[in-house]
Amino acid sequence: MKSAYDVVVIGAGAAGLAAAVRLTEAGRSVLLLEARDRVGGRLHTRQEAGLAAPVELGAEFVHGTALTTRHWLARLGLEAKDIAESHWRVQDGQLTSAEGYFDDVQQAFRHHSALASHDISFADFLSGPMKDELSAQARLSALGMVEGFDAADPRRASALSIVEEWTDTSFIDAAQGRVITGYSSLLDGMARVLPASLCKLQMHSVVQQIRWKRGRVEVEASRFGKSFVASVPRALITVPLGVLQSTAGQAGHIAFAPALDMKTSALKHLEFGPVIKVMLRFRSPFWEQIDGGRLKDAMFIHTEMQPFHTFWTSMPIRSPLLVAWAGGPRVAKIEGDLAHLTHQALASLDAVFGKYCNVADELEAVYCHDWQHDPFSRGAYSYVGVGGGTSRAELAAAVEGTLFFAGEATDTTGEAATVTGALRTGERAAREIVESWS
Repeated sequence: MKSAYDVVVIGAGAAGLAAAVRLTEAGRSVLLLEARDRVGGRLHTRQEAGLAAPVELGAEFVHGTALTTRHWLARLGLEAKDIAESHWRVQDGQLTSAEGYFDDVQQAFRHHSALASHDISFADFLSGPMKDELSAQARLSALGMVEGFDAADPRRASALSIVEEWTDTSFIDAAQGRVITGYSSLLDGMARVLPASLCKLQMHSVVQQIRWKRGRVEVEASRFGKSFVASVPRALITVPLGVLQSTAGQAGHIAFAPALDMKTSALKHLEFGPVIKVMLRFRSPFWEQIDGGRLKDAMFIHTEMQPFHTFWTSMPIRSPLLVAWAGGPRVAKIEGDLAHLTHQALASLDAVFGKYCNVADELEAVYCHDWQHDPFSRGAYSYVGVGGGTSRAELAAAVEGTLFFAGEATDTTGEAATVTGALRTGERAAREIVESWS
C-alpha cells in the first residue's frame, strides 16, 4: 500500500523545520511530528507585557557569522542585531573590566595545541600539559568557560575538541547577536512557510517506537492518549541527543527495532550538557546607575566563585532583565525548584551588587524552564567526550538509506551546540533524503 507521505520528520525544532522546508521545496511530502504543543524545540521565547526584551527560555544568541541562521532570518524578514560585548568580572570583591580576559588562554592554546593531540580530559589538560603555561587565574577562567559556554564537565570533555573549538578563527573573532523579535519568531516563520499541500505538522504527537527495515519505517506514536502508526519509506530523527541517550522506561524515550547498534559508540562518546538559566526581571535596570554608571553598557558579568557564574543583560535592548546562567557540573549542586533557584541566583548577584543596593527588593518576576527534566530535551546541548573525535559524524550517518539524523549534535562543520548547527544539519539531511531516491 502506498504511504501517505514520503518522509516522517520527528521533531519540529530548528533541524526538523529546516529539513521539512527543504524537502517540500524538493517536492517531497512530509509528516512532521512534534511532541510539544509548539514548534521550536530548545528555542522558546516568551513575550512579557511591559518588557522590551524577549524572554528567551532556551537558546538566545546568534553565535558568530552564523550564515545559515542569518539566511533564514533574511528570508523571513527578521533581524539579528549584533551585540557590542562588554565583559566585567568580580575580582577581590571589586567589579573590574574583563575585556580581553580570555586572550591569554586562547594564545596559550594556539601555541600548544599539539599537547592535546593525544586526547585527554580538559581538566587533565589544564592540570597537566598547561599547568606551567597558564596562570592559576587563567586556568580558572578556562574552567569557567568550558562549564559556562560549552555546558561541559571538564573531567569528561575532550581536550582536543575544546582546543580545536577555542583556537578556530571563527571562534576567536566571533561576534554575537540577538533576534530582536525573539528566537521563536524564526521557527514560527519557518513553520508558516511549510505548504499545507505537502506537509502536515502534527503537534502533541509523542513517538514511542520506530520499527524499520531498508526502505520502510513504521513510527508508533500517541496523541491525546490515542495511539497511531505512520508508515513511510524514510524517517528523519531530529530529537536532541539527550533523548537518543535515554533508556527504556524513561519519559520521552524512543525505542528502535532493530536497535541502532551502529550508533552505540557515538552515543557513548558524545555528552549532553546541563544548563540552568534563570531570567530575573527587576523594577528597573539598577546596574546602569551604580558606581558612576560604569556598567551602563555592560553585557556580561562573570562571577566564577558563585553558584551562578555568569550574568548578562538584554543589550542592545535596554530592559530590567538579567539572565543568571550556570552550566556543567555545578548544575547538579544548585538545581531545585524555582524558589531555590531564585534564592541561589539572588545570592550570586548579591556578591556583585550587594554593596550598592538590596537586590532582592528590586526583583519583580522570575522566568525559567527546566530543560534537564523536560522529557523532550533532557539537557541543553552537546559536547564531545574524551576519545569522541568522530562521534558527530557517526551519529549523523544515514542508516541503509532509510533512517536519517539531524540536530546540533550531528553537526561536523564547527557549528555544533548552536542553532546554526541545527539548521545546517536539517538542510544536510534533507539533501541526503532527496538523493536517496535518485
